[in-house]
Amino acid sequence: PLMIPIITYTDSYKTAVGQLIINIQQNEFSVPITLEDQPDLAIIPQFYQQKNGQFWLAVSDQTLVGTIALIDIDHHAGVIRKMFVKADFRGKEIGVAQDLLDTLVKHSRSVGIQNLYLGTIPRLQAAIRFYERNGFVHVAKESLPTTFPFMAVDTVFMQLAL
Repeated sequence: PLMIPIITYTDSYKTAVGQLIINIQQNEFSVPITLEDQPDLAIIPQFYQQKNGQFWLAVSDQTLVGTIALIDIDHHAGVIRKMFVKADFRGKEIGVAQDLLDTLVKHSRSVGIQNLYLGTIPRLQAAIRFYERNGFVHVAKESLPTTFPFMAVDTVFMQLAL
């Protein structure tokens, strides 16, 4: 696979992060969501880079091509959010999504997180299959930790025991 560096978020990428995510959400998946609907993206350090949480970027030749975030929800648990990879950087050949997820999992293990969770929507079948291939299992909404930060649109929930 092509080696695309994974770095931790800095505010110099704030605009690029918003543009990448909104472009994928609106133009590719027709999700009716705006940047204003995602106030977390305006305050990434305060929202994601707290406790054991983090926000990572895949950057190719100074261009942002992917993101993934981890929210520390206490009780040795974390939630994956904002996993987005630019269309022409997807797939096993390039491996950006895998590298982003591997970075998050390695970090999670190193800080004592024992369970990772995520919420998604049925429309994102390729993403769901990707998580399944990586050992995630489907779980009922009711079985999620009480600290899980629900997104209104999510109806599919997954867990990975580390």
